[in-house]
Amino acid sequence: MTSPTTAATAPLPVLQAQPLGPLWPTMDPFLFCAHHDDAYPAGDGAFAPAVPLEGRQIGSDFSRKDGWSMYHGETVPGFPGHPHRGFETVTLVRKGLIDHADSLGAAARFGGGDVQWVTAGKGIQHSEMFPLLNATEPNPLELFQIWLNLPAQSKMVEPHFTMLWNERIPRLQHRDANGHLTTVTVVAGALPGANAPLSPPPESWASQPESDVAIWTLHLEPGARWTLPAATGQGTRRMLYYFVGDGLAVGPQAIRDHAALEVVASQHWELVNTGTTAVECLLLQGRPIGEPVAQYGPFVMNTQQEIMQAMQDYRRTQFGGWPWAESDPVHGPEARRFARYPGQTQDEVPSPVAAPGMACITPCDPR
Repeated sequence: MTSPTTAATAPLPVLQAQPLGPLWPTMDPFLFCAHHDDAYPAGDGAFAPAVPLEGRQIGSDFSRKDGWSMYHGETVPGFPGHPHRGFETVTLVRKGLIDHADSLGAAARFGGGDVQWVTAGKGIQHSEMFPLLNATEPNPLELFQIWLNLPAQSKMVEPHFTMLWNERIPRLQHRDANGHLTTVTVVAGALPGANAPLSPPPESWASQPESDVAIWTLHLEPGARWTLPAATGQGTRRMLYYFVGDGLAVGPQAIRDHAALEVVASQHWELVNTGTTAVECLLLQGRPIGEPVAQYGPFVMNTQQEIMQAMQDYRRTQFGGWPWAESDPVHGPEARRFARYPGQTQDEVPSPVAAPGMACITPCDPR
């Protein structure tokens, strides 16, 4: 990719720029970031694609043939039951629906801006299926899945599952001096001018005030200017993923290609959409946990001995077993979003209210 261009005497907000591949580069405390953008066809009435699956490696299809993949699904696309230990998954769904089921007996259907946050802790199994509900029209799906590490003291906590509904997630809307709009969606981490973020799970690294964890998505109209505030924590690191648009400037640096940008977190920087179409970015930031990381597939611990123990524990206990009749449960034909938490029989459903936020008519003070 082309490196950012700079003025000779300008400060350099971008420390490094890396190309965006199937998996996006991350930094401690984050472990993993995947962006799925699948143009699924119409469904067959049983939530599977209504087209032949020839030419795909069913069970492990990451081909993006015709613009979509089956992943580990055999009939319905997605990820049938699989284990995790020692970290958290944060799933942001921008388009489409996901059906969740887990070894705690919890279930959910979420999408359209919702965020699911799962603390795997000492061990959980879950499935993430992508049901194709619409039998007459395409079923597009777009999501981010982010893995956030847990410190050693929290790797064996009880697993926890929570939903952050789109209607409750804070948003900041800022119009610059020329009336161009920037919208920032605040999944985690306080942002001046926006309402307080929803609470992450209690044992999350993001729940610790010193973690300075933030997960935001940014949408800048053509010509929009918005000042990204400095991080508040000492030693905080920040990644800005520029993945939609045809022109972005970060301070004095012009970014020519979509990229993962490590940005100096201790200073504020003006972001400018210099292109002709909307710019979209994902921001991940946090203070590093700073502990050794040992990973084997879905297990993330501090030592190889702990990884071996995780594998033995899973073989022995299945992390509580799998209470579902299938490894890939789907929650019916209705496009109804809900969450059913462990031990509960009544579903939680999103409240039909507008998402909170604050509109700034003039440029916000970056201090």
